[in-house]
Amino acid sequence: MSQITLNGVFKRYGQVPVLNDISLEIGEGEFIVLVGPSGCGKSTLLRMIAGLEDITAGAVAIGGKVVNAMPAKQRDLAMVFQSYALYPHMKVADNMSFALKLSGQPKAEIEKRVKEAATILGLENLLERLPRELSGGQRQRVAMGRAIVRNPTAFLFDEPLSNLDAKLRVKMRGEIKKLHQRLGKTMIYVTHDQTEAMTLADRIVVLNDGEIAQLGTPMEVYGNPANTFVAGFIGSPEINLLPATVLGSGAAEVKLADGTRVPLGAPAGLVEGTRVTYGIRPQHFALDETGMPAEIVLVEPTGEDQELMIRLGTQEVSMVVHNHAPFAPGDRIAVRPEADKAVLFDAGTGARLH
Repeated sequence: MSQITLNGVFKRYGQVPVLNDISLEIGEGEFIVLVGPSGCGKSTLLRMIAGLEDITAGAVAIGGKVVNAMPAKQRDLAMVFQSYALYPHMKVADNMSFALKLSGQPKAEIEKRVKEAATILGLENLLERLPRELSGGQRQRVAMGRAIVRNPTAFLFDEPLSNLDAKLRVKMRGEIKKLHQRLGKTMIYVTHDQTEAMTLADRIVVLNDGEIAQLGTPMEVYGNPANTFVAGFIGSPEINLLPATVLGSGAAEVKLADGTRVPLGAPAGLVEGTRVTYGIRPQHFALDETGMPAEIVLVEPTGEDQELMIRLGTQEVSMVVHNHAPFAPGDRIAVRPEADKAVLFDAGTGARLH
């Protein structure tokens, strides 16, 4: 059953298009992540679902009911913002219970819900503190607790971790995933961080210039990108995208601009001379004494792995090696691209070919 449905949704500010023909079905209990660069329309789309932005055209339905004209407070959705938006003069318990008090809930019910939410989020010992006495991660948990006590149909998150440091973002990411597993509620999460998208989502919606560039599970989007934008945006380090030409429909390799030949997992099936873009992720190179000669340009240790920038012919490409060999710029090595992991894109449109 689709709990939240967007059907042909458009958004314009005057003559400026922001979202173009967005159609999406979100199932009950699903964790959907909207990801894309700044200005792609992801936060605007979330706010339209919440009822905080008007819809130019199309329809948003919740539980099968079109809610275009329904005020935000009647949609039974809880939103967690980038800023914690806590009342500084109220203690944690009062911040979490404020909306329930406004709605006239009985005192016993309010106390029960606040206690349950505090237990879920590990806030039991912080209920009597003021926001200024909390860390950033604790404040974000309070903001999440304020949403939980309402027991909404769905949760909407608008880049909730972007104000936290890197270590705390990782911890809070885990907290949100555990929260979803425990509550089983529909969650829609906006981020520009592709790592957050990959680790949290049941399905990812990749947005670009106000349109859906691809929709799929994290591994579908990572392993089978629909175009060069998705390939370049999802995955770290970034995929290598190299201009190339096809050697013939039966050839299981293509030729790079400098004449270097690189392998494919299967024949391209394209006319000889067709211009393409050859995509290979840094993780899909292997050191191989019988492989292609290359020169190391840059070494970046990352702890468990090392990221190398290498010169393959005249092309500079990145690769990841899973050992601690003492590599240095200028070293000569031999590498082998994993042919079955290579992908081809149309050189003009960027659409996936192979």
